[in-house]
Order: sequence, then C-alpha cells, then structure tokens
Amino acid sequence: MLGFDGNTLIGGKLPSLIGNLSGSLVVFFAYICNIRGSIPIEIGNLSRLINIDLSQNKLTGTIPPSIGGLEELQSLLLSYNNLEGSIPSELCHLNKLAYLDLTSNKLSGLIPACLGDLFSLRNLVLGSNMFSSSIPSTLTRLGDLLILNLSSNSLRGPLPIDIGKWKVVTSMDLSNNYFSSDIPTGIADLKDLTQFSLSNNLISGFIPESLGTLSDGMAFAVKVFRLGAEGTFKSFDVECEVLRNTRHRNLIKIISSCSNDLDFKALVLEFMPNGSLDKWLYSDDHSFYILQRMNIMIDVASALEYLHHGNSTPIVHCDLKPSNVLLDGDMVEHLSDFEYGTKGIVSTKGDVYSFGILMMETITRKKPTDEMFGGERSLKDWVKESISSPLNQVVDTDLLRNVGRERSAANNCALSLLQVGLECTAELPGERLDMKEVVTKLKKIKAKLIKDTERVRQRGRF
Repeated sequence: MLGFDGNTLIGGKLPSLIGNLSGSLVVFFAYICNIRGSIPIEIGNLSRLINIDLSQNKLTGTIPPSIGGLEELQSLLLSYNNLEGSIPSELCHLNKLAYLDLTSNKLSGLIPACLGDLFSLRNLVLGSNMFSSSIPSTLTRLGDLLILNLSSNSLRGPLPIDIGKWKVVTSMDLSNNYFSSDIPTGIADLKDLTQFSLSNNLISGFIPESLGTLSDGMAFAVKVFRLGAEGTFKSFDVECEVLRNTRHRNLIKIISSCSNDLDFKALVLEFMPNGSLDKWLYSDDHSFYILQRMNIMIDVASALEYLHHGNSTPIVHCDLKPSNVLLDGDMVEHLSDFEYGTKGIVSTKGDVYSFGILMMETITRKKPTDEMFGGERSLKDWVKESISSPLNQVVDTDLLRNVGRERSAANNCALSLLQVGLECTAELPGERLDMKEVVTKLKKIKAKLIKDTERVRQRGRF
C-alpha cells in the first residue's frame, strides 16, 4: 500500500517512475495532495493494483487508456479534478471494477455503452461533467448496481424503458439534465430505492402510481412546479395557502410539501386512484351513469359552497374544469389545482359560471372547445337551443345506456341539471345562482331521480 493522502507533494506531479512499483503496489491513495499535471501512462503497469484514489487534486489532461490494463482494479476514484476528454473504452476491460467515481471533472462525449458489460459495477458516479446524448440502454444490464449518479451533465432523451432492471439500486440522481418524456412505469420495480431525483429536467406526463408509496402502504401523488413557467412558483404558494387553511371532504389534502427555494417546489398530495373527471368523460375505457355524474356534481358544488361561504374571506378557485376534478376509490370528488383569488379581486360569480359550463360538459360529454362550436355558437348556446327542442338530443348517449324503463327518469334528471347549468351561466353576474342555491337545487333533483326511479321499479314488479 502507498498512501500520500492529505499531503502536499513536492514537485506536484505524479512521476512516470510510479510504474516501476508494478510488482508490489496493491492500494494507491493520493487524494487531496495538490497533484498537478496529467496521469502518467505508466500507471497502467501497476498490474496488481486493486484500489486507486487520486480525487480532489488538480489533475489535467485525459484519462490514459493504459488504465485498462489494471485487470485487478476494483475501485477507481478520480473525482474533483480537471480531467478532460472522453471516458476511454479501455475502462470496459476492468472486469472486476465495482466503484467508478469521475464526479466534477470536465469530461465530455458519450457515456460508453460498453460500461454495461462491467457486471461487477456497484457504484457508477459521473455527475458534474459535460457528458451528452442519452443514457446507453446497455447500462440496464448492471443488475447489481446500487448507486447511480449522472446529475449535472447535458444528457437528454427519454429514461431507459427497462429502468426496472436496476432492481437493487438504492440511490439514483439524474437531476440537472435535459431528460424528457414520461417516467417509465418500470420505476415501480425498484423496491430498494430510497433517494431518487429528477429535478430540473424536461420530464412530462404522470408520476407512476406506485412511486414513493409510503412504508405504511399509503399512496400519494406529487405535483411538481417547474422553474421558468410564468407564475409557477406563485401557484405553488397559492395552493399551499388554500389547502393548508381549508378542511373539506371534497378538497384535495396536502400530505407535505418540499422545496429547495431555488428551482424546485412540489406538493405531496393524497392519491386519487380513479383519476380525473376528464378521464371518465373522454376515455373509451370508462363510462358512468346519471347517478354517478349527479353525485360528482353535488360534490363539486359542495366544495365551492364551502370555499365561497364557509370561510371568513370567500375563496375563489378560478380554474374549474374536468381535469381538476379528481376522484378517489369510492368515486368521491376532490377539487384540486387552485389558481385562487379572494372576493373583491375576483368574484365568486366567475366560479359559478365555470361550474355551469362544467355541468353542461359532464351531461353532454362535449368540450367547450369541440369543433362543432365556433364563431358565435358555444356549448352554452347549443344546450339552450337543444333543451327547448322537442327532440332535445343533447344528453350524452352513454349516460342513458342500459337504463331500460328508467330511461325517462334519467333523461329528465339530465335536462334538469342542464337547466341549472344555464342558470349558473346567466350573462349578468348578478342574475347567476350562488353555490348555496346550486347545492339545494342539485339535492332536490337527486331526490326526484331516486323517487322516480323507485316508482318505475315498483311498477315493473306488478
């Protein structure tokens, strides 16, 4: 063993004569020694070397390909230097290498695909360099990898689709790159993962449902607020403020929040396994009938009634739409994604109008942006025209499917809901209902639906 760690070497360079120690040197520690210059190619003569640590020096130049001759090497630590160039492919000859740390250098180019052939690798740490392109798909062959750090590079493209092959990984830092697309669902297979960072990337889509599930089995969702989007961090503060100070069964609950105060903020929210109302309305895999839609509308109305009338200062949601209406395992609605305003700045009547449009969309299964609406004709105009027509072909056909003799009761209920929607969208704000009135009307419509349905069923028995 040869150790100079923590000393300032006279001359400041590694001499080429170090190669003469090939017969005996097994461990070479020379970290934090103010070593300058390049790594001599003669280092490749140290054929018995197992561990080498030259980290936290001032080494320059490239990693010599001759290192590939160190067939017994298990640990190569060259972090916090000024090394340049690419990782030589000769490193892929080190079949016993378990720990490779090249953090904080000036290395560039591609991450060699052949590193995926080093099945002995446990720690692969390449953060804070200038590596580009994507993660080689071959790296997922490293089935015994424990730690992966590729942070603060210029890596891009999607994450490996078979990311789940890193089954024993405990820590993965991919932050500060340009990764895009969705998080692969295979991430759910990483049962030992305790630290995972994707902050400051271009990731989109949904976080897989199983990720991060707490140890007690509680599932949660994470809403990330990305730096750079206009008003994004203001939205984070707004949503925190609203959800922290309100309590209602039909409002989404905050479990926790996290922030580094610079470029990352996120809310940890209760998980809604049935997704959004938008999914149920427009997915071919989902359908639901009049009573379910009726109950969801009552839930939304109850949440808005609480926001508008249940606090000392009325709270305005300001962004009511199907994608912000989330459904739990029992199909109970939970309102989310507040833009937030207070009375005097924006009016609660704006929420009432939005609720009316939401109810029309829920009953007709037509988006306000549908191509059939254009020019001066809107969803509201179409509903108003249609329900006064003898044909009144405005109700979503899926809503009335398989109801048999109860079809008339279901259709009358749907038309009553649309009428309330029109009352909510009166042109003059002062003529619109308030949410207390809306809740009362909806509950009466539901009671009538149940009564009419039961009457029809009773007749069918005789």
